[in-house]
Amino acid sequence: MVFKEFIKLETYTKCQKGIDFLRVMVQNKPKHILVIRLSAMGDVAMIVPVLQAFNQQYPEVKVTVLTRDFFSPFFRDLKNVIVFPAEVNGSHKGVLGLFKLSRVLKKLEIDAIADLHNVLRSNILKFFFLGKQFSQIDKGRTEKKALVSGKIFQQLKTTHQRYVDVFNVLGFELDLSNPSFPNKSILNENTQALVGLDLKKMIGIAPFAAHEGKMYPLDLVKEVIDELSRDYKVILFGGGTKEITILKDFEKNLENVISVAGKLSLDEELDVISNLEVMISMDSGNGHIAAMLGVKVVTIWGVTHPYAGFTPFNQPNSYAILSDKDQFPEIPTSVYGNKYPDSYKEVSRSIPSKEIIEKIKEIV
Repeated sequence: MVFKEFIKLETYTKCQKGIDFLRVMVQNKPKHILVIRLSAMGDVAMIVPVLQAFNQQYPEVKVTVLTRDFFSPFFRDLKNVIVFPAEVNGSHKGVLGLFKLSRVLKKLEIDAIADLHNVLRSNILKFFFLGKQFSQIDKGRTEKKALVSGKIFQQLKTTHQRYVDVFNVLGFELDLSNPSFPNKSILNENTQALVGLDLKKMIGIAPFAAHEGKMYPLDLVKEVIDELSRDYKVILFGGGTKEITILKDFEKNLENVISVAGKLSLDEELDVISNLEVMISMDSGNGHIAAMLGVKVVTIWGVTHPYAGFTPFNQPNSYAILSDKDQFPEIPTSVYGNKYPDSYKEVSRSIPSKEIIEKIKEIV
């Protein structure tokens, strides 16, 4: 009960920025930072370019990322970065579990905490590190609410910049203007056997998203696949029984179309993605994964909009293909695509498949 009341205190959030600033002024610069981001997949992937820049600009500082074990491969190419798996549904569940987690983490001699999640779990965990220097993300809820309500329609701060701001408060100024990315991965025998070794350029397509209003209609996805497979090898990405079945149907009778859904480990999927010429993605995690690997990403936007700040890293505005706002003036209906009128379920049908195909050919 004490912890719940602590989290509810308005002074905790209202005074946070001032406290962070004063704390930085009086404490030594951290040598080991705990970075917290437990979910979701896209948000975790967006950390990677920021930490890559941090590695380059502050190579003497050690970073431990607290996240779900499944996401560990995202950080495989980063120096001075280790992943500590959080078992939020297991041994680290609840207040007692977080207390046990804090005791283990303290043994790592953490100097400061960069909370890139700012949820109940991370706030309780920070409480157990009372006295340690910390900073937490400002999610910009007020301006995002204004965006989806129609009060404003302008570009908000990107999530990448919001992550950078957290490190700035800890005393680490970061510059993302000159990013570097890992080299293309060498495919292992299992992956080579699946995608082949011919010289055709590979185009990735990830047609699914968490919410239907963010997805391009599957009949139009099929048109894109059919056309692109004439000149390129098309690699399909997805997960879950239903998605695997749909993608399996897409690859039928098409020689240059391969679904990797359910056939590869996450490490192997990252290897394949790193070899793509371009990824076609909804406003979803696959776009952020491709971007963190330095792959060009064409995003298709339904009821959400790039102005909310979730555009994949280092991609030009022209790579974002938007639904018709004149026809659907309430776009964006929500930040995450989970709320929209029934009539907005297929807003992205206003995007002709020809527009996507032409954009890919222009890029490749």
